[in-house]
Amino acid sequence: MTIREEKPVIAALVGLGWWGRKMATLVNAGGSGMHFVHGVDPNPEAAGFAAEMGLRYSTDMADALEDPAVEAVVLATPHSLHREQIARAVGAGKHVFCEKPLDLTKAGAEASVALCREAGLVLGMGHERRFETPIASILEAASSGKLGRLLQIEANFSHDKFLALDPSNWRLRAEQAPAGGMTATGIHLTDLAVKLMGPAKDVRVVCENLASSIPQGDTMSAHVRFSGGGTAYISATLATPFISRFAVFGTEGWIDVRDKAHVEAPDGWVVTEGWKNKPITVRELPPAEPVRDNLKAFAAAVRGDADYPISGTDLINNIALLEAIVRSANTGLLEPI
Repeated sequence: MTIREEKPVIAALVGLGWWGRKMATLVNAGGSGMHFVHGVDPNPEAAGFAAEMGLRYSTDMADALEDPAVEAVVLATPHSLHREQIARAVGAGKHVFCEKPLDLTKAGAEASVALCREAGLVLGMGHERRFETPIASILEAASSGKLGRLLQIEANFSHDKFLALDPSNWRLRAEQAPAGGMTATGIHLTDLAVKLMGPAKDVRVVCENLASSIPQGDTMSAHVRFSGGGTAYISATLATPFISRFAVFGTEGWIDVRDKAHVEAPDGWVVTEGWKNKPITVRELPPAEPVRDNLKAFAAAVRGDADYPISGTDLINNIALLEAIVRSANTGLLEPI
């Protein structure tokens, strides 16, 4: 029997900073179903990295969009650029994979989702947490009913990596990355929360600057209520050593997942579970590479082999919650979604 070998999706990578380099290195290693041919970054210092990866380098995204061989564009760029860049990519007939968050407003998210849908193009999203082995198991346990009625989520994704950044870095600009660590890490937690619990109803946030001069604040916590009932507590701090924990509680059981290391260099997970009338169990899972697996799912969707698992509705619900979190971080009030 002859096994058909799928042609990799030919793509351009826009943004060759910290995370763009992570993705380029993964794709270059194989197994993602993608192949980068262009590297785009306005900083000429990125040309050296592009050469190392075997990419044609440009400071202008237009060069990649004009290449008929390029099927998709991967955006590892500041959030404020996403809407315009997605529109340009769609105008050129390219599929889009965008790093999180998709936008800072619900209206912007709706516009980008609609553009891609109406053009028949795949919109992928850098929510790699969904592809982590134990998180995928949580999503399955919830959808199958194994967890029973979902009641509450507790989640924390915090680190102190940004304390070493140059103050001019866009990640330290309150207008680019508001509400503490929300756009850096918390957005992953809200993505999982709305996937599990549905659209949010309202949110109250405390965002303070307790240990740094980070303009958007370094300590953020949000309490979310959902339209269908249930709550989530989400923390995204920028001044504490790395921690990533996601726990969901249902009437039939609960699952607590803790990462051993940041996703940039995965080292596996510790999973604690408690099920009705059963003893609590603790197990360790080996490392996986969810960033690669997300890109692989995107490539499969581009090829028409499978639907991309993060829906446009999920994307819009997440950004609607993010927008309310940013408002509440500024007002301290209970903000409706």
